[in-house]
Amino acid sequence: MLRFRDAAVTDPDANRMLGEYFAERAEGFPPEQGEYRPTWPEAAQFTPPAGVFLVVEDETGGAVGCGGIRRIASADGGLLRYEVKHLWLAPAARGRGGGRALLGELERRAVAFGAEELVLDTNASLAAAGGLYAASGYVAIEPYNDNPNATDWYGKRVEPAAG
Repeated sequence: MLRFRDAAVTDPDANRMLGEYFAERAEGFPPEQGEYRPTWPEAAQFTPPAGVFLVVEDETGGAVGCGGIRRIASADGGLLRYEVKHLWLAPAARGRGGGRALLGELERRAVAFGAEELVLDTNASLAAAGGLYAASGYVAIEPYNDNPNATDWYGKRVEPAAG
């Protein structure tokens, strides 16, 4: 059973998980797309109510993944938009529904902050991630950022929490 712990992006476990995530992406990044460029998250962007960062812990309490959401500018001043960032599980923790559970928890947190739209970017080389997003109701959208690591952008409308 996985647990989600709120953490600052500077928390030692969060920092280690992000480092492992960036190293894995750099190693598997498609050479034809150039060099992977990690972007370390800014703490203020993942501090409520602007966002939240979660460390995923396994049944032993060990950190096995991470992910966050942050509020970003809406398209054309429209819907209140949150972005899913750095969703990652260590290889040993994959294949048991943890990614879906983490995405669901991040979505719940965003809705609690008032999100009306969730967006994310990914790379086509991450086929399992793309499958997870599609199965979770995300649809392809036009690029909303200039992330040099991204090839695909997804969005999903959500109902904000009743307040």
